[in-house]
Amino acid sequence: MDRSPPQPKLEHKGSPRVKRWEEQRWLIDNIIRANGIDWDQPRSLYLSAPCGIEANADFAVIRERVKKMADIGPAFAATARRREEKARSAEREGHAVTARDNYFMAAIHWGAAQWPYDENSETNIAYNEKKRECYQHYARLCDHRVETVWIPFKESALPAWFHLPPGYGGGRLPCVISIPGMDSFKEIAVALYGDRWLNRGIAVLAIDGPGQYEAPLVGIPASMENWIAAGKPVVDWLLARPEIDGERIGVTGTSFGSFFGTILAAHEPRVRACAVISTCLEPGCHTIFEEASPTFKKRFMYMAGCTDESKFDEFCKTLTWEGHIDRIRCPYLCVAGEAEELSPLECAERLVAALKAPKQLVVYQDSRHSVGNVPAANLGPFPPSLLADWMADRLAGRPFASERWYVEASGRVVKTPY
Repeated sequence: MDRSPPQPKLEHKGSPRVKRWEEQRWLIDNIIRANGIDWDQPRSLYLSAPCGIEANADFAVIRERVKKMADIGPAFAATARRREEKARSAEREGHAVTARDNYFMAAIHWGAAQWPYDENSETNIAYNEKKRECYQHYARLCDHRVETVWIPFKESALPAWFHLPPGYGGGRLPCVISIPGMDSFKEIAVALYGDRWLNRGIAVLAIDGPGQYEAPLVGIPASMENWIAAGKPVVDWLLARPEIDGERIGVTGTSFGSFFGTILAAHEPRVRACAVISTCLEPGCHTIFEEASPTFKKRFMYMAGCTDESKFDEFCKTLTWEGHIDRIRCPYLCVAGEAEELSPLECAERLVAALKAPKQLVVYQDSRHSVGNVPAANLGPFPPSLLADWMADRLAGRPFASERWYVEASGRVVKTPY
């Protein structure tokens, strides 16, 4: 069913032109100098988490090195090269586990190095190829089955990685379709050690959906049309796999993946559960594109294949779950921060209230967009585990009450029925 991998398309139309970006570039560089690489979101945390403890030193060096926007790509690329060299040296010496770990970390750093490049440039394509090369080496040495996947989509194909739990010996498994956010990529979906999905016996199809990371390199931009259409070929691909139980397929999405996952679940009835976290659910996306760092708007313009800001502003009006969520019939979980700064919490509240399907909203006191790093998440249900347990229960057919949970700073959970 997989077609030949499409080749990245080199383009020279330039980066998206964003007025606030051009006017505030000096300010962004000063904010980075003052606050570091995590000025707009905790990217060094969500990138380091799947790599494990050994990568902490890498990110400490990168945080120290990055003093302005232009430092980000080179800092991650230099670290990626060092990890790749360590991996090759370890493999020559017969140390397969060390090689595997370093190839994985190198792939993550190469992916992170792509982030500042908002066009299909030589640099972006080269870093993407290095990311894929390192991840394929990781897959070759991995402790579980990892397969390269290209899912036919219109005139191109969606890139993905397919993971089976360690020790898989046959039979049909549940599976989650993992959708990353605007600034993350499919390679971080499954952790190097102790992955939350694989440890629960759940297979993972980690995708870059329309507009996400590798997809625009092969000619698949973000749009409502493309996300509405994406679910069918993805689920078709899973149903053709003998390892997957077609009655136990779920979708999980993080950050802008919360919106993409919601749209996919609304238009693919074979999805049995949908769980999203760190929400981007504001119809029209005004807050993230007009009030937050202009890097968000610039990045999404690239994802949408748009360089003209006025045309993009019209495009944004189409980005809404309104008129779509009535189609959702599967259980739905939304995990959000009370102090969400990129998409007002009221938008998530409104979406969940409007759902006719079984539903649960979990709000963490004081948490910002990236849910966690606050007392409520440390003392209450740990957000990634809560989400994974909820998904495992839904794919196992266990019933649950439609409720709103408010996790207080003390860890206490206040439950209110819908």
